Amino acid sequence: MNEVQGPTPAGTSRPYRNLAEALRAHRIDPVNHAFITQIMDAVGITSYIDRGRYIEAIRRGEGAALHIGRTYTNGFTEDEVVVVGSAPLRLVPSEGRAPYFYAVHPSEFAPATPARASRSRTSTPRAAAAPRPDRAAKPKPVERDYGVCDVCFMTRTPAGTCGCS
Repeated sequence: MNEVQGPTPAGTSRPYRNLAEALRAHRIDPVNHAFITQIMDAVGITSYIDRGRYIEAIRRGEGAALHIGRTYTNGFTEDEVVVVGSAPLRLVPSEGRAPYFYAVHPSEFAPATPARASRSRTSTPRAAAAPRPDRAAKPKPVERDYGVCDVCFMTRTPAGTCGCS
């Protein structure tokens, strides 16, 4: 969790009107929007500020500001319990913000490729598969013999030439 601290690279910090605007501006995966919203509601946030690589969420009461990145939310204390849905967040010690902990967003746990529909499996072996019309066998190219040069013994080209001509 090495992250750049402070204002944006341009030296400015832009406040956002609401969380939805901040998440869209940082192009955070829409799969994570509901999850992040539930965290922010549970913690209590007053404002959101653009910090370049992350969104800084300022808490209402005491406590460090949360940093919302593309794949994580950082800034929880060790004894803090945040319930999202019906389960408490699994917090991991932060490498970039030493005494704090972070939670990984759900998109990081999703499979990289969409799941394929599973077929019901039976104990009977498959029947010999008939060739499918959409997967017709491609014809093999016709290999032709154009002869061999008597001088250099290379194969002749379709034009009848070789490497020595």
